[in-house]
Amino acid sequence: MQHRNNYTEIEHFLADESFRLWVCFKDDQQEWEEWTLENSSRAKLVEEARLWLLAMKVPNDDLAADDVQYALEATWEKIERAEENKKDTEKPVLKLLRKKWFNGVAAVLVLSLLSGWLYNQSSSSENSALSYSELINENEEGLVEQTNNSDKPQIITLSDGSSVLLQPNSKLSYPKIFVDNERKVYLSGEGFFEISKDPKKPFFVFANEIVTKVVGTSFKIKAYANQPNVEVVVRTGKVKVRSNELISNPKDQLIVLLPNQALRFVRKNLSFNKITDITQDESLSRSTSNIEQLGFEFTDIPVAQIFKTIEQAYLVKIDFPQTKLKDCYLTTSLTDQPLPEKLKIICKSLGNNTSYEMNGNQIIIISDGCN
Repeated sequence: MQHRNNYTEIEHFLADESFRLWVCFKDDQQEWEEWTLENSSRAKLVEEARLWLLAMKVPNDDLAADDVQYALEATWEKIERAEENKKDTEKPVLKLLRKKWFNGVAAVLVLSLLSGWLYNQSSSSENSALSYSELINENEEGLVEQTNNSDKPQIITLSDGSSVLLQPNSKLSYPKIFVDNERKVYLSGEGFFEISKDPKKPFFVFANEIVTKVVGTSFKIKAYANQPNVEVVVRTGKVKVRSNELISNPKDQLIVLLPNQALRFVRKNLSFNKITDITQDESLSRSTSNIEQLGFEFTDIPVAQIFKTIEQAYLVKIDFPQTKLKDCYLTTSLTDQPLPEKLKIICKSLGNNTSYEMNGNQIIIISDGCN
């Protein structure tokens, strides 16, 4: 027991099992409290060691600043009472020591809390970045992964007729053919989805921390791993959004979104913020793309104008026989339809064996004119 009189470094206390028992479990069989109060200089070192042990053993959420302050004040009151019988000339020294010691403890606290914060931030960032890969690895289907490394959006057509406008620096994984009772794709980055209707096969988009479920609708998901938020913006139809079960401490919520509504998932605290009017959100309004703004209701409109609208919305190039179609007008609704379905409707409306071929962002219309 007397060997602790030779302790001069914090490490000496941390290596002492009886000291750890006293700090963590209030087991004071070795009379640490009495020994500490015998000497104010010793008390300074003991309390610094105690604080370091608490910082290492106790989660930050449980170590409230008020509790730490209260404990420190209580300890110093005991020390001062023990010093009352000493000479008055020693008190200024004690006060000076106390002031310097509190400054030192403050530095220790800041360092400990900062280290914890950096660890949590790092863990959260890693969690987000790994989610896409983890989801892909969890899937047992053979998936095709398409990455957009260009500076322009790319159109992807899925086996069910759904289409995805994939933005730069984004990637999408999906099966060649949807064979089960569910249609699942995986997104990292940003994409605008137009889902073909099939009530018997709900469509799921796994985008890092969130899962979006739809039957047939159009919406945008923005889920870059290096950004603080994940966003879902609905243009038509209805979607349901929940947290991904692979993310630690998910808040089990299911959010329903209608047209012109959005959801912002905040990664920092894993919270959902529902936005009932996207026009009132400056960030969402500023990031609205052509495909979200343009309308697809046409009444007696030249087919060339319809093609131009599609080009502007999807950033594709459409080649068509302008001479043969120059006098062709259409009245049709292409709202809430994937790009392949839009093209099918146009070709069927024109008749005369009109068809289309699609190769990436290049579309060719083959036609002998309109009926």
